[in-house]
Amino acid sequence: MVRLELPGHDIVGIRADNPGPLTLGGTNSWVAGRGPAWLVDPGPSLPGHVDALAAEIGRRGGLGGIALTHDHRDHAEAVGAILARLGAAPTAGARGQVTVRLADGHAFGPLEAIATPGHSPDHLAYGFGSIVLSGDAVLGEGSVMISPDPGALSDYLDGLRRLRERRPTAIGPGHGPAILDPDARLAAYIAHRLDREQRLLAALASGRRTAAELLDDAWADVPQGLRPAAAVTLAAHLDKLRDEGRLPEGVERPAEPASS
Repeated sequence: MVRLELPGHDIVGIRADNPGPLTLGGTNSWVAGRGPAWLVDPGPSLPGHVDALAAEIGRRGGLGGIALTHDHRDHAEAVGAILARLGAAPTAGARGQVTVRLADGHAFGPLEAIATPGHSPDHLAYGFGSIVLSGDAVLGEGSVMISPDPGALSDYLDGLRRLRERRPTAIGPGHGPAILDPDARLAAYIAHRLDREQRLLAALASGRRTAAELLDDAWADVPQGLRPAAAVTLAAHLDKLRDEGRLPEGVERPAEPASS
């Protein structure tokens, strides 16, 4: 079990043992506050992970509620196992099997919901004092896959800018290490996405039109194992260019795999 500490804040991250190309070292669950404690993203339903979360929550005076950044399985699967272990408690998120439906600015216990769509349309980050728990909006390393929902990439960039305007002192991400230089990380995330757009525009200007050609040019630095995720994000970039009237005719849009 990996514990993630944010010094000076009453919060701890516990990483699930579900490593992979998209989950990095595993999914981070965050336990915030005490008397009661609030759980953000219980993660996958792995017995050892559920045991560790239940023990931490028990030490903190019991469960006040469970908040989901989004409903992907690697973040939400263990909701039932946690409730079965610790007893009834409210569950909150922007969609899905939750008892409290949240939107931007809503409070859930000590947590403030912050709309950060892009990785998924229901994605929320949560403010906990000066901390932001970012789910898959910002990772501790690497970049985020953007799902090609309507307006996804523009909304994602807006969400990153709004997170930066909050001036958090640290970010607890959904995957990867804790982020202790949040302003630099958020600035780098915005710059990375805009740089990727410029690479894509250059590939289009050179006559590239198939999805494979565009990935070869604009995502040449992406490992082969992450190419399917890059193709999903390529579709979101193409949609943004189309919405802005900057997409040439005859561009192939990648097929969309199922969300994880």
